[in-house]
Amino acid sequence: MANTYTQIHLQIVFAVKHRQCLIHPSWKDELFKYMTGIIQNHDHKVIQINGMPDHVHILIGMRPTQALSDLMKKVKGESSEWINKNKFISTKFSWQEGFGAFSYSKSQLPVIINYIINQEAHHSRQSFRKEYLHMLDKNEVQYDERYVFHDV
Repeated sequence: MANTYTQIHLQIVFAVKHRQCLIHPSWKDELFKYMTGIIQNHDHKVIQINGMPDHVHILIGMRPTQALSDLMKKVKGESSEWINKNKFISTKFSWQEGFGAFSYSKSQLPVIINYIINQEAHHSRQSFRKEYLHMLDKNEVQYDERYVFHDV
């Protein structure tokens, strides 16, 4: 798109179906590389990616050439297919329906990058549900508590 200039930074958060702790440290990095490839193949930039056994955080620089929901459908669909094809777990792997997306200015990126890098330390002090509710509240996102991830 000629003469289109944007700076769109999004943190995307999504969980394993039923918040099961299925992402194993032995293949977590491979999964994140695979997801990075999917995102880059759609001309977006992965700035940081990390997660826990039950959820993932991805910070991206997004181009305005694709709807976020379409990108996430690709990331979640292709990555779950890859996990199942490689038989990393003995049952069928799937992601939970939906995701959270939060926008940030360039000046906020160092804090968000550090936050994503330090997921393990962060979750030793706070549950994923509390973290997610805090992000929704801080960003003034209206939500129905019935559909927010519940602690396992």
